Amino acid sequence: MTTSDNLPAPVRDAIHNLQASKIRAISREGMNRDDVLPLWFGEPNFPTPKFICDAAAEALAAGHTFYTENRGIPPLRSTLSGYMSNLYGVDVAEDRITTTVAAMNGIMLVMEAIVDPGDNVVIVAPLWPNCRETVAIMGGEPRAVDLVEVDGKWQLDLERLFAACDERTRAIFVNSPGNPTGWVMSVEQQQAVLEFCRKKRIWLLADEVYARLIFDRPYAPSFIEIAEPEDPVIAFNSFSKSWAMTGWRLGWLTAPPSMGEVFEKLNEYNISGPTTFVQHAAIVAIRDGEDFVKQTVEGYRQGRDLVYQRLSGMDRVHLPFPEAAFYAFFRVDGVEDSLELARKILNETGVGLAPGAAFGQSGEGYLRLCFAATPDIFSSAMDRLEPILS
Repeated sequence: MTTSDNLPAPVRDAIHNLQASKIRAISREGMNRDDVLPLWFGEPNFPTPKFICDAAAEALAAGHTFYTENRGIPPLRSTLSGYMSNLYGVDVAEDRITTTVAAMNGIMLVMEAIVDPGDNVVIVAPLWPNCRETVAIMGGEPRAVDLVEVDGKWQLDLERLFAACDERTRAIFVNSPGNPTGWVMSVEQQQAVLEFCRKKRIWLLADEVYARLIFDRPYAPSFIEIAEPEDPVIAFNSFSKSWAMTGWRLGWLTAPPSMGEVFEKLNEYNISGPTTFVQHAAIVAIRDGEDFVKQTVEGYRQGRDLVYQRLSGMDRVHLPFPEAAFYAFFRVDGVEDSLELARKILNETGVGLAPGAAFGQSGEGYLRLCFAATPDIFSSAMDRLEPILS
């Protein structure tokens, strides 16, 4: 236990030692400035579409404000079952689905279920920091295996990934499409990782929240497509990114049917269940939102192309081509402290970027820019950044 003169009583060391979010550190400095272009968070700069908001208002008016089933209301779980089955061309039964308060909550629930103090989870990095810290909260070790840049693309060495696993490894964590890199794992590598996890009897945790935000096909390869229902695979998804619902906090996980009771209990003791009227709105998002998703992806494609063209023309910038998601993750020559660079850019240009160090040690020297915004924002941001990055 850690004690401090500033605390009324001790807290666990694992909690006391959690890393503060470097993305939040930058955003706090600029959030109340009128001149800032906030490209630090992973969210669009436009609101949730009206048809989803209307559905939420109708659900509120209809009195959908009470407790519900821990794993989500049956109509939503049924809708998600149909959505995933249609998308991936495999049967994804309703009993495999648990709704969560966005993917973040789902990831935390799984770490609560599988990680004991002293265990480790091998993660493909750089990675959204919240995933890493859920392992630390449970007293486990997040063990990073870094992607490497090869000819302007991110690549994963599977031999290094497998070698990082030992007798205390409880899971391999893969985020594809990746935040912050936009990296997409191939089907061949997915199959190899699945076979390894089957053989070693460890969990394969797949963060697939950006599955629809890919620019050369309808969806990114998913472990759901190749895994059997009782394989040790848990996939996380969210309404935040594809349906522009970041502040609604709703997601779901897909797991073996035998894990249903586990997640029912964990939801009961963490959140009871996601907000009821939000679940009703999510049904409408899935049912009526396909055109919106496709239009949004096309807008992100245009943003990706514009940002890539402009950043690649700046002398100090090295930007691997983003295959998916909505981020430009670029290295800047001569930078050893990305937090300080992000702070300098914010103060001198009014552009809010996420420091690469937030995503792990391998992210140092990089910055992340979210291009889920309107073209006028991109153009202005590029004009402001060019003098400081050239």
